[in-house]
Amino acid sequence: MSQILSAIANATRDLLRLKIIWIMVWPILTASMIWLLIGWIFWDFFAEFIYLGFDELGVKDWIDSQAPGWLAYSIQWLINIIFFIPLVIITTLIITAIFLMPALINHVAKRRYPRLERESGGTIVGSLVNALYATFLYILIWVLTLPLWAFGAGIIVPFIAAAFLNQQLFRYDALSEHAAPTEIKKLLASHRLPLWILGLLTGFLQYIPIVNFFSPVLTALAFIHYELARLEKVRSMENGESAGNSASCN
Repeated sequence: MSQILSAIANATRDLLRLKIIWIMVWPILTASMIWLLIGWIFWDFFAEFIYLGFDELGVKDWIDSQAPGWLAYSIQWLINIIFFIPLVIITTLIITAIFLMPALINHVAKRRYPRLERESGGTIVGSLVNALYATFLYILIWVLTLPLWAFGAGIIVPFIAAAFLNQQLFRYDALSEHAAPTEIKKLLASHRLPLWILGLLTGFLQYIPIVNFFSPVLTALAFIHYELARLEKVRSMENGESAGNSASCN
């Protein structure tokens, strides 16, 4: 647990650096522009969908009778905002995982792990496939757990989904620059619970107003710190064992 908290603390300190601030800003702006454009193009479709939802819930007539036009329009805007912010955060996470990880890895490696040898075991194709897989399963989790909302248990779904998405998106990319293919497989197959815990803790940040706009890059940095520390420790242990075996042979 201490290693997880240390990774989050180091990631938080990195956020204060000017280079990281710019890296953090442009994905959010890009994701916001994408969803604003989609919302503007499909506004009528979304409005009709929301009104159908009001009708299914049996509140459409009540809303119209209370304040025709004004109340319905306000609720529609509120629902759009509720959906808009998570969509921006999720899109920012994906942009960060696909496009920003090399820059973030270089930043962390130069400052914290300058002697860690780069084996370049990851690939661009591997990162893209991993991002698509993570996004697909994230959506699937939401779809399959929709019935839970009817029983009140749905409140846990956002956090489970965020934990899955975070650890699935960033664990591979965090190792891709430095670990060899065999090391990536070994590290990803071990310590799965700590990875989920780190994903859950960083996932909580996605639901805190204002903080959630910093959470994608903070999450990426936390996984980089955590995985590079693990890789350094594994290599140190292996080198120690090799040295011990050589000494015993002599």
